Amino acid sequence: MGTLLYGSPGIEVTFDDRALMHLQVVITAKLRRGESFIFTWTDSPQLGSGRSTIWLSPGSDLVYRFAGNRMASINRIWIATLMQSANSAAGLFFTPEPDGSATEAQRKAQS
Repeated sequence: MGTLLYGSPGIEVTFDDRALMHLQVVITAKLRRGESFIFTWTDSPQLGSGRSTIWLSPGSDLVYRFAGNRMASINRIWIATLMQSANSAAGLFFTPEPDGSATEAQRKAQS
């Protein structure tokens, strides 16, 4: 499990490494363009299964800490889904990888 650390003192949110890599791509793209937005995720059952939201801006303190040392392959379909969410008025809402889209993305990358 990877960790997204936000702010100082930091809020720590865990995602599996593959999900965290996709979030890093989307969040970095938005912040690189100078765009501020909110990011919402569902909390783990240990935290009550509610949801949390943070405000992200180009000046935000962010650290992406991955448990593994291998880079995950990028699923362009998942990136597009997350980016569409990030560009909406409601902001980025974390959604799991769409079923079957990893296989489809890998097949397209190989052709």
